[in-house]
Amino acid sequence: MSETTATPQPTIPPIPDGLAERAALLGGPEGILSDEQITAFVTEQLAATDYDGKSVCLIIPDGTRSVPLPKVLPAIHDALAGRAASVTVLIALGTHAAMSEEAIDQLLGSTERGAQATYPEWTVVNHAWDDPSQIADLGEISAEQISELTGGLLNDQPMNVQINKLCVESDVNLIVGPVFPHEVVGFSGGNKYFFPGCSVHDVIDISHWVGALITASRIIGTLGITPVRQLIDAATALVPSEKFAFTMDVVAGGEDLNAIAYGDPQAAWAAMAKISAQTHITYVDKPYQRIVALVPEMYEDMWTGAKGFYKSEPVCADGGDVIIYAPHITEVAAMHPGLRKIGYHNIEYFTKQWDRFKDHPWGELAHSTHVTGLGTYDPETGEEKQRVNRYFATAIPREECEAYNVPYIDPASLDIEALRQDPDTLVIDHAGEVLFRLAAERDGADGQAK
Repeated sequence: MSETTATPQPTIPPIPDGLAERAALLGGPEGILSDEQITAFVTEQLAATDYDGKSVCLIIPDGTRSVPLPKVLPAIHDALAGRAASVTVLIALGTHAAMSEEAIDQLLGSTERGAQATYPEWTVVNHAWDDPSQIADLGEISAEQISELTGGLLNDQPMNVQINKLCVESDVNLIVGPVFPHEVVGFSGGNKYFFPGCSVHDVIDISHWVGALITASRIIGTLGITPVRQLIDAATALVPSEKFAFTMDVVAGGEDLNAIAYGDPQAAWAAMAKISAQTHITYVDKPYQRIVALVPEMYEDMWTGAKGFYKSEPVCADGGDVIIYAPHITEVAAMHPGLRKIGYHNIEYFTKQWDRFKDHPWGELAHSTHVTGLGTYDPETGEEKQRVNRYFATAIPREECEAYNVPYIDPASLDIEALRQDPDTLVIDHAGEVLFRLAAERDGADGQAK
């Protein structure tokens, strides 16, 4: 399919001067915004933007993101009422499973009356990534441009740009979502809600594989315009509708906001990424021999729950252990059965056997490497070595874990409170949103991949 290489690593430019300043901003890395402040900000920003008589596609995250949407959506509803011709709420699933009606009501804060009664005249739908009739084709980004955007990581691979047709047919797209350190793009949010949030496999596979070639441990929490961010922005430029975004910095636990920004998606993302870099990266003085990542129940499978690994592995000592503790998780990824065929391996395992794996979905290859971390593979001997050991302490049976090339630990065998007292162990509550890095890397957090 495409010749790939993990070297040389591309230079990642910083966020351009003045980009974040294009967005309106309320709050910062400290303090909690009141409901009144949030409502007033949302109302003011939407009043100053022309939504009159226009169809609006309101794009929101699914339940795998901690964000207090009920603090924001009612104000958006009231501000657009009587102005917008229509509002369709599109849940940006990527390739996650569709949300049930009950889960949607919980996400929108409408459990008492239901979404239809809480937000009259709004229509709420899941992104139908697996229904070709719901997808619009926006053309192709050439292999030459892909090579330029990725710093030569991919040299002969064009990218077909497809997206949910609601994003194309609506007059205005309004993104509402948080910004967190992210294992593929550096920091999530902004145009990422279009791609991969409302797209299909080609953009998802190529962007995730580029992130994997850079490696999750290097790109995650990198405050700059990463190659993956450049791919996403280039794809978004093909979406003809107007585009705006509310981006948010979410206080740990997901119930409050430190900050909210509004503007075009790139500017609103940049403003919030700078804040998220201060609130969602924790620096520690030394690496830990053992890390226990307590994965919250909002992550229902390992495809999403593995964020507990991505965001803790950078502070695990060489040869140390990362335990993904999630007794509620019963499966790896129902939407991605192909993962079982390849198992979990490091990036060299795939790049040094590229002819064997090049036709497998690249998004699954990328996920495999993200849950494994750095390591080496010798094609002469077939020996694979990982920098750290990772374990699933879940309800996935031992034999199933082993089929995925992951060791199993019985979650009932772990005394979490005792492990908290061990100076060589880091126990992370609500793992998956705060990134852990070594304090020695703080000076290097300037937009360059580590």
